[in-house]
Amino acid sequence: MSFNNLDSLYRQVIMDHYKNPRNKGVLEDGNLTINMNNPTCGDRIQLSMNVVDGIVTDAKFEGEGCSISMSSASMMTQAIKGKNINDAIKLSSVFSNMMQGKEYEDDLDLGDIEALQGVSKFPARIKCATLAWKAMEKGLKEEEQS
Repeated sequence: MSFNNLDSLYRQVIMDHYKNPRNKGVLEDGNLTINMNNPTCGDRIQLSMNVVDGIVTDAKFEGEGCSISMSSASMMTQAIKGKNINDAIKLSSVFSNMMQGKEYEDDLDLGDIEALQGVSKFPARIKCATLAWKAMEKGLKEEEQS
């Protein structure tokens, strides 16, 4: 597949998650709620997760922001459901490396998340893409310590 076709496909995936976000809403029975914002652009997110016996059983988000931040939140909530805390944090680290243009473990099936790979070429947008991931990581690390 040519670069232009791949770029177009990735854009379609990002816009699909933006226009039809997965897991948008608030978990009524969530035991973790994290609020974060990106003051440089105004993106904000409220992430709620339910963690039972070290497993993320559910995750939802509310917020406002650009297509990159909201689609990234949608993709992230899909990716972490059913994962244990360590695997979810590891996935966040892999995503962070991808956003920084660093080598990352490509043996993981990132699914739709790979569509955000091109964001690494736009440093000002990396914070948009990582906002939800940082919220997730913060919440899970706090959960581990409690």
